[in-house]
Amino acid sequence: MNGIIIINKEKDYTSNDVVQIVKKIFNEKVGHTGTLDPMATGVLPILIGKGTLLSKYLINHNKIYVATVKLGIKTDTGDVTGNEIEKSDVLEEVLNKEKVLEVLDSIKGKQQQIPPMYSAIKINGKKLYEYARKGLTLDVKPREIEIYNTELISISKENKEIKFRVSCSKGTYIRTLCEKIGDNLGTIGAMSELEREKAGDFDISQAIAIDELRENYQNQEYLEKHLISIEKFFENKKEISLSPRSFIAFINGVKLFSDEEDDIYRIYDINKKFVGIGTVKKGILKRDIVI
Repeated sequence: MNGIIIINKEKDYTSNDVVQIVKKIFNEKVGHTGTLDPMATGVLPILIGKGTLLSKYLINHNKIYVATVKLGIKTDTGDVTGNEIEKSDVLEEVLNKEKVLEVLDSIKGKQQQIPPMYSAIKINGKKLYEYARKGLTLDVKPREIEIYNTELISISKENKEIKFRVSCSKGTYIRTLCEKIGDNLGTIGAMSELEREKAGDFDISQAIAIDELRENYQNQEYLEKHLISIEKFFENKKEISLSPRSFIAFINGVKLFSDEEDDIYRIYDINKKFVGIGTVKKGILKRDIVI
C-alpha cells in the first residue's frame, strides 16, 4: 500500500490521531503533510507506505480555508477553545457589509505574521504549545506569508460572526488572521470554525471520512478509487523506460547518463511496469523513489 489518501478530518481529532488510526488499519508507515488544529475539519493528505517519500514534494502547498471569526472575544489560543482573556461589545456598524469587505480586502498580499504560541512550531526541540501550557511566552520571529484572495461568505449579526474563504500560502495561521480581522474592524475576535477546503491539488471533494476508510479498507475497488498512487501523483511528468541492464543499475542506486531535460520522471522497466521516480540533472538520471 503506497500512496496518498485524502482524509476529511473531523473535529476534535488531532492530525496525529488520524495518522495512528490509518497506521493501525494498514500496518504501514504513515505520515501527514501539515497539521490541522483539533477543532478544524477538512482536507488532510495522509501518506502511506512509500508514499511517505512524497512529503518533500508537498511541503510548499498553498491552502484554501473557510473560517469563521467570532467578534467581541479574545482567547489565549486565538480560537474559541481557549481561555477567554478579553471581552468587548461589538457595535452594529462593525458588522456593516461594506466595512467587512473592506477589511477582508485589506488583509490580502504579502505580510509578516507571528505564529501563535499555541502552535506546533518547534523551538529548542519543543513545540510552542508545550511552552504555552506551562505559562511561558517565547519571542517568536515573524514569518512571511501571503494572502492571495479573500471572499465573504456570510455575516451573522445575531451571533456576531463573519464567515469567509481565504486562499493563502503555506505557513499561514488562520487563528492569527481572524484576530487581525477583529483588530482591523476596531474590535477583537477569535476563530470559531475552520475547514480546509484545499491543500495544493488536493480538494475536499476527494476526501473521505476516517470511519468510511475503516469500513472499506479491505475493498480493493474502493481503495483503488481513493488511493492516489505514486505513479498517479506524477502522471503529468514524462516517462523513461529502462533496459534490463539500466533497470538493475537504477534500482541499486547507480547514476545513469541521460539525454533528457532536467526534471522529475516516471520510470518503467522494459515491460512497461512502473518502478518508481527518478530525477535528471545535468545529464544524470538518479534514483529518487523505488516501489
